[in-house]
Amino acid sequence: MTIPTVVTSGRQVPPAWAVRQRELIARMDRAAVPFTQHATRPDGTLIQRTEWTSMDGTDNGYEAFLSFPLAYLLGGAEYLHEVGRKEWDAITWQYGSYGTVDREFVAGFDWFHHSESYTYIYYLALADPEHYIDKTRAVRYARMYTGDDPLAPNWDAAHKMIRGPLNGSRGPRHPTTRADWEYHRGILSGYLSPYEDIEAPGVDKSDPLFRVDWTDDETYDRILAQVNQRMTRCDVPLNLSAASLVTNAFLHTGEDRYRQWVLDYLQAWVERRDNNDGIVPDNIGPSGVAGELMDGKWWGGYYGWRWPHGARNIVEPAFVAGSCAVLMTGDLSHLDLCRSQLDLLWAQRKQVDGVTMVPARHGDVGWFDYRVPDPLYYIHLYYLSQSAEDLARLNEVFPDRSHFRDMPPGFGRGKAGVFQPKPWLAFMEGHDPGYPDRIIDATADVVNRSMDSLDADDSDPEERHCYHFQNLNPVLPEGLVQMAMGTPAALYNGGMLQTHLFYHDPLRRRPGLPEYVAALVDGISHTHANLQLVNTDPVAPHPVLLQAGAFGEHEFTQVTVTDAAGVSQRAVGDRYLRVELGAGARVELKLSMKRFARAPAYRVPPYDA
Repeated sequence: MTIPTVVTSGRQVPPAWAVRQRELIARMDRAAVPFTQHATRPDGTLIQRTEWTSMDGTDNGYEAFLSFPLAYLLGGAEYLHEVGRKEWDAITWQYGSYGTVDREFVAGFDWFHHSESYTYIYYLALADPEHYIDKTRAVRYARMYTGDDPLAPNWDAAHKMIRGPLNGSRGPRHPTTRADWEYHRGILSGYLSPYEDIEAPGVDKSDPLFRVDWTDDETYDRILAQVNQRMTRCDVPLNLSAASLVTNAFLHTGEDRYRQWVLDYLQAWVERRDNNDGIVPDNIGPSGVAGELMDGKWWGGYYGWRWPHGARNIVEPAFVAGSCAVLMTGDLSHLDLCRSQLDLLWAQRKQVDGVTMVPARHGDVGWFDYRVPDPLYYIHLYYLSQSAEDLARLNEVFPDRSHFRDMPPGFGRGKAGVFQPKPWLAFMEGHDPGYPDRIIDATADVVNRSMDSLDADDSDPEERHCYHFQNLNPVLPEGLVQMAMGTPAALYNGGMLQTHLFYHDPLRRRPGLPEYVAALVDGISHTHANLQLVNTDPVAPHPVLLQAGAFGEHEFTQVTVTDAAGVSQRAVGDRYLRVELGAGARVELKLSMKRFARAPAYRVPPYDA
């Protein structure tokens, strides 16, 4: 096999964004060291509480370091990969000793939290596709949801449902106990009541957002009894995010049964929507019937339409499962479940003080809690499909996108460095030529803020809350991933990293941009990606191996090269393209491509071809 190759040379002064991108990658490499030393013991365990009894919080342990393998995939130091893998193992052991992890998987919690932590292993698999443990773990984890693990009876094959919203290596978590919810009683008191018919002191049921006091023991016992009676034996839309875990097994093995499980489960929810007047119900009882344990109500389930997150936990899992199905089949119609719920909410829109808002929740009063639409899912839909249909949705809901370029102070700070993709989209649409420098500024700012917080942290380990180390982590690569790979990045809660472009270093035989090489994708469509590559090193050449898609799922068909020698063109017809980037060279590539044209997989590229 001979990989098509582009050769470019001729030293040029590197643009400022390229020099700054490489400097920022190096800064995060350095910042990772004191963070790791502060947060962990020599064995890798987190320096935090010696006991952890709540079912919540395990995900936050993993989230403290999940950005490390992602930064490595961008081109960060080997240290990031080494620590990232060590921390996965150490945190798994640590929470196993707490009792919240069993057989290396969370014993029983919901997929809002599972999906946050297990994104970590998808990055590890991309970082080292042939690691001897990852594949066996992927298959073991998937078997917990496909009905093949008798110790984790989560799957009901007859009804094509997951048998409870709290699930994991020990199967459905039913019933739940006081200890399971203890850690978050104060937080849950700030949420609206989980049920509208609950009797508790001081309740004003005329307000659809009425709350009850979880910290009151009598009320707590009453809530817990109702939760166990109504919630913990239902399938919920949130469980659709398990599709990414099963897709992970497919990417390791190529076995069709994993793909078919995802397609079957997604279709089951499509049918539930169709049987409920186009609305995805948020609770499916043990017999496979919507509302079976909720007195016939299709709303009121765990993390469902009445939950504080509301519509988010209907739309988001539908996108995660649909995007996994698209990755494995190339069929964009699998995004329709997500589209239908966004359209449903948009159809319920109304003007509130002159602002168009959509409902986030539904209860006995009907639709309520109107909010400004969130562009996140519209952006992800449009990115993945690159279709006129999804662009039309985006244009209808957000006709004025001038504010998308805004990056307020602290942009990117929080949840392991999530950078909202609105500014990235503004750049892709040609509305913000200054984006490269501004996303670098924003990233550098949150790195600095994290380092300041790290320096000031003298907290008592026994008092550290579950989010503690996430807030201190200075390795925040997502903005640079958007910039370099032509993607809004992975959806944080369970999304796979789907991209137009992915990079390998053929000399160091590893994923990521080679040393000194900077990348900027400044245009994408269903048929192409525009890429600038810069070798900031004026002394030595640095070859780059381009891959079409993070999983090699796309194919380069043709490349137009613009460099110091002029403009040239050549056919490709491969998922790989090698660029011999000479010392100090700069090149612009228009890469024509067929998306979803090849089988996706975790694979080591042919470095020697």
